[in-house]
Amino acid sequence: MYLSDDNSLEDSLSEKTDEELLALSVKKPGVFEVLLERYQAAFLRKSLTVVRGKEEAEDIVQETFAKIYLNAARFEKQEGASFKSWGYKILLNTSFTHYQRLKRRAGATAELDPEFYEMLPDVDSRSFEKQEVSDYLVSVFSRMPDHLARALHMHFVEGLPQKDIAKAENSSVSAVKTRIHRAKKEFRKIAETIST
Repeated sequence: MYLSDDNSLEDSLSEKTDEELLALSVKKPGVFEVLLERYQAAFLRKSLTVVRGKEEAEDIVQETFAKIYLNAARFEKQEGASFKSWGYKILLNTSFTHYQRLKRRAGATAELDPEFYEMLPDVDSRSFEKQEVSDYLVSVFSRMPDHLARALHMHFVEGLPQKDIAKAENSSVSAVKTRIHRAKKEFRKIAETIST
């Protein structure tokens, strides 16, 4: 049964929380449509900040919703972790995986800002290969809060000036400076846990 077949059912579902809808969708797959409607546009915008291509971003969003649905029964709401934060984490991980795949396919490598290399751990004084650096960055980014990972990615990997990041994020330049500063601290903290 599709939601549009029954307006009263649609109205009652629209009042439910994301977590309630996810739990219901395990037994009634049609309910998942409400979550799709709530998050599809926002997920697409977020994915476009990583991959830039609309078609690729749409594929990422579709894959993300498939992962969310397939893992719906495992989701447990915890303090500080809502459906929204869980969904965005899946989206970000999927976006970075696609981004890396696109880079490999194109044979391109992004030149990183020298300051970014300084944040990488010195693993036995051995130089990382470019692919190892890319994999390492994706690993650290996936453990960071979404807004901080995105700020670092845009500033250091894409080389965007803070003014352009502020415009893309609909934020002020001073807020972006603060976010990048916090992101660098978070990156170092996570990098230390990975390298030890």
